Amino acid sequence: DKRDGHYLGPAYDAVPLKIDPKAPLDFAKPQRPISMERQKSVFDLVNKLNQMRSKVFPNDDKLEARIQSYELAYRMQSSVPNLLDLDQEPDHVRNMYGMDQDVTSPFGKQLLAARRMVEKGVRFIQIMHGDGAAGAWDAHSGLKKNHEKLSAQVDKPIAGLLKDLKQRGLLNETIVVFATEFGRTPGSQSNDGRDHHPYGFSVWMAGGGIQGGLTHGATDELGFHAIEHPHYVTDVHATLLHQLGLDAHRMEVPGHKRLEEDFGHVIKEILA
Repeated sequence: DKRDGHYLGPAYDAVPLKIDPKAPLDFAKPQRPISMERQKSVFDLVNKLNQMRSKVFPNDDKLEARIQSYELAYRMQSSVPNLLDLDQEPDHVRNMYGMDQDVTSPFGKQLLAARRMVEKGVRFIQIMHGDGAAGAWDAHSGLKKNHEKLSAQVDKPIAGLLKDLKQRGLLNETIVVFATEFGRTPGSQSNDGRDHHPYGFSVWMAGGGIQGGLTHGATDELGFHAIEHPHYVTDVHATLLHQLGLDAHRMEVPGHKRLEEDFGHVIKEILA
């Protein structure tokens, strides 16, 4: 599950949001006509019961995660609707993300919401693109038409995000990663499509101490295999952790044994 905290534990499971200030998340929507004061008193009672239960089962990660999720839901009822109200942004900022154009507006809203989250101290944000009605990057057929359409949807919003973060002095302390789990084969599939290809593809990064204007590594002339400075995903993980001040070889969650044998290596060549 892409929302699961996995090794870090259930307390770090992701919280999926909709870019809608009126209904960003079902469990964070206040119930009417209960007042916030009444709701707080109910929450305080539930919290006391939860704490009593956690003393009986002190090492139950799932129970602790459930308690934290209730606390998060309560806090989100007041903060998230305001955070996702993009109408608070001036027109020139909204337009910078392409929100004045039908093609770029949906993804632009996601990235503008992400910038607002960064400003409020949200530490990790994942944005999905190319799923469902927008089409999919996984083009086993119709790749040219498909990828041209999807590229047009993301190009301006991405440029707007990087420009906005830089103007606000946030880019140096924010790492932006645009990635996928695999590339596409250089040879065709079904005449006008491409198959999955994990042997040579690209990831781009910006900000957070990553050098700008740099290309690191290369494939062979056919684009089939990475032959110059090839890296695995573990190297990307190690590099991101390094920029966060963490050592991938030493990072460990108490009580959770790490199973992987390759912790990766920092890609020093791309660091500023």
